[in-house]
Amino acid sequence: MSTSTKLFEPFKLGTITLPNRLVMAPLTRNRAVPPGMIPSPLAVDYYGQRASAGLLISEATQISQQGQGYQDTPGIYSKEQVTGWRKVTARVHERGGRIFIQIWHVGRVSHTSLQPRGGKPVAPSAIRAKGKTFVNGQFIEISEPRALELSEIPGIIEAYRRATAYANEAGFDGVEVHGANGYLLDQFAKDGSNKRTDAYGGSIENRARLMLEVARVVTAEAGAERTGIRISPVTPANDVSDSNPQPLFDHIVSQLDALKLVYIHVIEGATGGPRDIAPFDYASLRKRFRGAYIANNGYDFDLATKVLDTGAADLIAFGKPFISNPDLVERLRRGAPLNAWDKATFYGGDAKGYTDYPTLEAAEAAQ
Repeated sequence: MSTSTKLFEPFKLGTITLPNRLVMAPLTRNRAVPPGMIPSPLAVDYYGQRASAGLLISEATQISQQGQGYQDTPGIYSKEQVTGWRKVTARVHERGGRIFIQIWHVGRVSHTSLQPRGGKPVAPSAIRAKGKTFVNGQFIEISEPRALELSEIPGIIEAYRRATAYANEAGFDGVEVHGANGYLLDQFAKDGSNKRTDAYGGSIENRARLMLEVARVVTAEAGAERTGIRISPVTPANDVSDSNPQPLFDHIVSQLDALKLVYIHVIEGATGGPRDIAPFDYASLRKRFRGAYIANNGYDFDLATKVLDTGAADLIAFGKPFISNPDLVERLRRGAPLNAWDKATFYGGDAKGYTDYPTLEAAEAAQ
């Protein structure tokens, strides 16, 4: 396979230089150690195995217990979690890698059994999402949420700031705010899930307010050159929708540009599904943002090469291929076959389907 593609060229991202333009997308694996929701020793191996990616973005990591929506997902709100993550970042750095942490609050996509004192999940409005979450080893219906009080919102913004400070302490190279896939910030932004009549509802400016306020405090804590954000303008994931997403996300991205974030990470189309699910002009976002554009959803070598060559994106995020191919960069570089992933081991479990996928070198040695 040709190595003339830009996919294997270095890229300057803020103050760090990536050796290639492959990004490992955030991938929820549900293997944190309860009750503290601390990254396990297996996570150290898992991320270390994949350190050849230009950039690793961690699995989504909750900023508080209230922000948790699935069993055994890690947090970044306690000293014990910081200690666990520091082992991960140390291993990645030992192997020459670079890693951002993705911080999230799931909002209404949760279950009462995961919430403090068994309370209702929180949301912009008391609208239950049609969907399921992963609890006690099985997928179950999402619980009915309650609408956040206006007085509670500053506390959530502060939780994002505190999580960012902990991420710095844990040795991450940067922070990605999760503003996508129907979680809290996306719920506020989109009019299908936000029916508020206060300063956080109604107009585009009001609905975008929380996402931009969070981006502002994270950049203040981490530095704009170490802050990115993930958005998904048209995905139906977790039952979110907006009646007119183009002007909404044109506004959001213009405001993010003013904050000088280092990248936007854009899910094009339906998360893990069709790229053409709804009309949307992603080039409009590219024009409005002077930082890096990470393109995500359904990319393979050929599509990644084409998009990079046309300048439509700077970096390409790969998800599931990184689960089953810790050496995905080398496999793509050599045009080698990819390991098939085992969907049954995506969520929860032990080393099986997590750290036991063979590298090309190991597979060749075994022949």
